Amino acid sequence: MPARRAAILVLDGVGIGAAPDAAAYGDVGSHTLGNIARAVGGLTLPNLEKAGLGRIAQLDGVRSVPNPLAAYGLLEPKSAGKDSTTGHWELAGVHLATPFPTYPNGFPVDLIAEFSRRTGRGVLGNVVGSGTALVDQYGAEHLRTGSWIVYTSADSVFQVAAHEGTVGLDELYEACEIARAMLVAPHNVSRVIARPFGGPGGAFKRTDSRRDFSVQPTGETLIDALAAAGIERTGVGKVDDLFARRGIVGGHTSGNAEGVEGLLAWLAGGSGFLFGNLVDFDQLYGHRNDIPGFYKALREFDAALPAIIAALREDDLLFITADHGNDPTTPSTDHARESVPVLVFGPRVRPVAIGRRDTFADVGATIAEWLGLPFRGSGRSFLPLVVGS
Repeated sequence: MPARRAAILVLDGVGIGAAPDAAAYGDVGSHTLGNIARAVGGLTLPNLEKAGLGRIAQLDGVRSVPNPLAAYGLLEPKSAGKDSTTGHWELAGVHLATPFPTYPNGFPVDLIAEFSRRTGRGVLGNVVGSGTALVDQYGAEHLRTGSWIVYTSADSVFQVAAHEGTVGLDELYEACEIARAMLVAPHNVSRVIARPFGGPGGAFKRTDSRRDFSVQPTGETLIDALAAAGIERTGVGKVDDLFARRGIVGGHTSGNAEGVEGLLAWLAGGSGFLFGNLVDFDQLYGHRNDIPGFYKALREFDAALPAIIAALREDDLLFITADHGNDPTTPSTDHARESVPVLVFGPRVRPVAIGRRDTFADVGATIAEWLGLPFRGSGRSFLPLVVGS
């Protein structure tokens, strides 16, 4: 018999309605897919429709088909927080009781001073804002002085921007590693992010060399359990960063198209487990309130879905889901506390409803059971629902 495989593909930021506790996060009314559907006059996503997306929630333009191709359901977030690290960790079985710290007024002065001392460069900014806007605001002074542009957002992030022609990538990454080592409790931010940019003054543009430096997972993850069992683990997108490269290797990609290529390459010849993230929905469109761009990315993924499904082997399970919401129709440019869709594909999958699950961690528990591991993390397996004996 062929070896079993499993993959999680996270559509970053593609939520499907406010979570039960959205009010505590200021996200009442957020519904990434639903609000985009209304804004564009109905979604045209024929392949996701056939899979069963319209059976998870009512979405303008998406029918609830009688015979879907996938098992389908909805996952509610249980961990505190609404960032990518939290969402991916929960999918892999780890719950956070308290959210990572955020800095609505910038970082403490003494922390910034120590970062400047350790890296040997000054600091500009130390504010909350859009990275592209702040690069435009501080870019000329950065070119003149060589000082870092440091900023944050509503998420738990310490972001460091630098022009690749002024500060080399190696130095930028080293500075972020220094920041990561400094940022321990109570300042244990979820991620330190290197934000390189290029171009002349007045036409600055981010490059594709972003790197995320995450905190170590606070408990045993599905990836840890797979590593202990000697089962191969592959990352696609930014997943290796989100798990601080603990137990997952290779495949770092920078956009949706490249991420889909990475998934297809793994389906063609990989083994074990793949954890992938398609970041463009969130990074390029959700954070910029770009409704047409977000919808375009959804249509592009929908067009890629048949090839992905066709590549699945007899003993494959593929989970397509998300990590949080990022509703581009709201005034906020930040993540939203939303539940997320889950579609489960595979030749042996029964196209049934898996219901409304009370944690993302049920995905990790289901994969562990499929691959023969005792690990369940903080979740409950729904494998008996989707795969018959």
